[in-house]
Amino acid sequence: MKTILASVALLLVSSSAATAQTSREPDPLATRRGWEVGGQAAHYHYEEPDFAKFIGNRGGLVGAYTFPRRWDRVFFRVDGRESYGSLKYQGSGTQDSVLDVIVEARGVAGLDFFPGNRVSLSPYLGFGYRHLYNDSRGYTSTNAAGYRRYSNYYYVPVGLTTRIHIVDRWVLAPTFEADIFLFGKQKSQLSDANLGFNDVTNTQKRGSGYRVYVMVEKDHLAFGAWMHYWDIKDSDVQFAGVVNGVRVGGLEPANWTRESGIEFRYRF
Repeated sequence: MKTILASVALLLVSSSAATAQTSREPDPLATRRGWEVGGQAAHYHYEEPDFAKFIGNRGGLVGAYTFPRRWDRVFFRVDGRESYGSLKYQGSGTQDSVLDVIVEARGVAGLDFFPGNRVSLSPYLGFGYRHLYNDSRGYTSTNAAGYRRYSNYYYVPVGLTTRIHIVDRWVLAPTFEADIFLFGKQKSQLSDANLGFNDVTNTQKRGSGYRVYVMVEKDHLAFGAWMHYWDIKDSDVQFAGVVNGVRVGGLEPANWTRESGIEFRYRF
């Protein structure tokens, strides 16, 4: 009897240890629950073809929270980032050290699929908001006056993360995402230039975007490379003031933005 009791006790201890080990080491192919924080560095290029450019390097912070499991394989995630740049303007002359700030917040829901023991597929769908503040006040090399710009994008991210087990819990995790542009609001604070123009708020209705991540993950660490791209068409035209007795309209011209960089995250 003592031998049987000892054997049962040993099995219970072994089972508890295995359970504890499992809880400490979640499935590396599944979307990880909990907090993530990290940083990123990037090169930024914004261009209004044949008119103006803002180019430079930037750095920022990233964070995310994936809610605890409620339903089998389903995940809910919120994430955000804040990025700062000191850019060079090229257009009507040049201007250095232009402050540029991006704040982005997103929420997505998705589902983990496991077609094999070394790969998983995690499609997701959500809603995103991107705010950009650009401060070009001052004068360029040709004495052209600058002003502040406030840009807001609303979009639907649709993406797929694939996780491929490499070795010893190391996972390669590429993500491909299409960003369905809903609309944008662009405020140009033309009064900063002291040229007699009104501040203008334009609506952007056409555009598209995408992003790509190639991350490497292991337990608490994730790092890799990424790229974001936006292509936005001409906005509507709004009244901007009167010049020499003529009403002048203002619009936000067609433009594209590309950010590419590296990112590091620590996962709790």
